[in-house]
Amino acid sequence: MNFCKEQRTLTATFSPTNNLTLPAAWHRLNPIWQGGEEVIRKSLPHSQLAPTWQLLLLGDGSPTRHLELLTGEPTEVDVIDMSLIGMDSDAAPDLIQVVPGPRLRRQVWLRTASGQRLAYATSWWEASHVDEYLQNRSLPIWASLARLRTELYRDVQGIYYGYSPALESGFEVDGPFWGRHYLFWHHGQPLTLIYEVFSPYLTKYLGPMQLNSRD
Repeated sequence: MNFCKEQRTLTATFSPTNNLTLPAAWHRLNPIWQGGEEVIRKSLPHSQLAPTWQLLLLGDGSPTRHLELLTGEPTEVDVIDMSLIGMDSDAAPDLIQVVPGPRLRRQVWLRTASGQRLAYATSWWEASHVDEYLQNRSLPIWASLARLRTELYRDVQGIYYGYSPALESGFEVDGPFWGRHYLFWHHGQPLTLIYEVFSPYLTKYLGPMQLNSRD
């Protein structure tokens, strides 16, 4: 893997509180297909998204834990952005409105301990409370919240299939990619909104993203 290229692809940006200009954008997919809560509840045809990929994308389990089980390696985090965005909607899914502001945006790569990038994630938090839940910001969110014994409900609300030049560069593989967004609920209140995109590299473990109609 070309680490010099990685450094050029996405660099960390930490915005001071007195910076009135918004930080660089996060990397959402330009979808060629997308579905909402009803599609997620019913599931997708296997010719569109294979069952193993549906378990990863539509299930309410921890993707970090799933990635560890698939690869046999710890899942590690490269934090590339921790930016204060105030009350801006940040081109995020509409559900950002239920996350109290002012808000902080966090962008990360999820990768194996040996360096293979598996997923990209952006999350939005109430800025005044983020330190309560991400005491060690180099840990995956699941690991941080598990250490605190935080009871959570992962509410998957949207699924996407599309392209992103920045993620093609970061994953070092051509799109299209599958992604999703969901809310974490804690004690009946929205804790954070998360947008995740998974690398096609995972076909090594999950098999093809789509099955032929005769399979």
